[in-house]
Amino acid sequence: MKPMSGLASYAVSEENSRGRLHAETAPQGRSEFQRDRDRIIHSGAFRRLEYKTQVFVNHEGDLFRTRLTHSIEVAQIARSIARQLHLNEDLVEAISLAHDLGHTPFGHAGQDALNQCMKEYGGFEHNLQSVRVVDVLEDRYATFDGLNLCFETREGMLKHCSPEKAAQLGELGERFLTDRRPSLEGQIANLADEIAYNNHDVDDGLRSGLITLEQLATVPLVAEHLRAVQDQYPELSGRRVVHETVRRMINTLVTDLIRQSARNIAEHNLQTLEDVRNAPALIAFSAELNNKQKELKRFLHVHLYRHYRVMRMSAKAQRIIRELFGAFMAEHRLLPTQYQTGRGESDAERARVVADYIAGMTDRYAIREHRRLFAIEES
Repeated sequence: MKPMSGLASYAVSEENSRGRLHAETAPQGRSEFQRDRDRIIHSGAFRRLEYKTQVFVNHEGDLFRTRLTHSIEVAQIARSIARQLHLNEDLVEAISLAHDLGHTPFGHAGQDALNQCMKEYGGFEHNLQSVRVVDVLEDRYATFDGLNLCFETREGMLKHCSPEKAAQLGELGERFLTDRRPSLEGQIANLADEIAYNNHDVDDGLRSGLITLEQLATVPLVAEHLRAVQDQYPELSGRRVVHETVRRMINTLVTDLIRQSARNIAEHNLQTLEDVRNAPALIAFSAELNNKQKELKRFLHVHLYRHYRVMRMSAKAQRIIRELFGAFMAEHRLLPTQYQTGRGESDAERARVVADYIAGMTDRYAIREHRRLFAIEES
């Protein structure tokens, strides 16, 4: 069902939005969700994504993807899907651009190390940190902390959450305790992230030489598209073969996701946003494509993410994170002035401040900060 606005009746709109934590005058010349997107783009955390790792550490090459380029690619895929399903494009764009704001330097290796450091103090999870960035840490506005984003943008950023953490988040964490779903827009951003991540890691893995086309030809999703490219363009070679293959894989996954999701939506006869929240997850691949996507993920895990060169850099990155955390916890006066805390705070509160500082670092800043603290010749 589509109202005059062009959006489906069960899409998120300004009319059914739960609004912002702090009341503000309505924006002029743009929607509430366009305002969210604009605030995200202008935030310091978003700019820092340019120098945060996707798979390869930032200084390893200028052509590899960063968290910034990944987020832009996710937003493009998500908007394409939302448009076909008559959902809110501005909202999926805002969620997509914000979903990695809380990521540590050095990708998942950095997150794992910081989570281990924070084990006694509540742990660390980048989804929760992304929400913390937009709710608390950004300090741009006169009357509130954070960016004061709409509920639905913040909800879409939070893909998963333990019951313990959810109970601390109030309305935002309620769905994890009551087994309800986020908006379809939030579900789209989640799977657009997966499409972008897997397929672009194929591209970066090949560019780096850590995996080969011959290896990838054993993966059904890659093999069928690679064969099609080679059959159609037998003289094509090098980067063009890779690009043609990857773009066809993305198109196949996006097309399948749109078709299967449309079927799921029709089967559940959705009428309102509340129907979405009470239904099972409806944005999904077909069973066949879901299995092929999982096979690709398994291949990347074994042959790329566990490649010895990636593992070596991950080990170095984790040591940097652990040693920075230890140094700052042992002596808070080593922190920049704005992060230094008073004596009356608990260890957990001090640890969270240290985690905020480290999580906000770029790859190259973390490396420089480590040198400043541990190398005699640095200051």
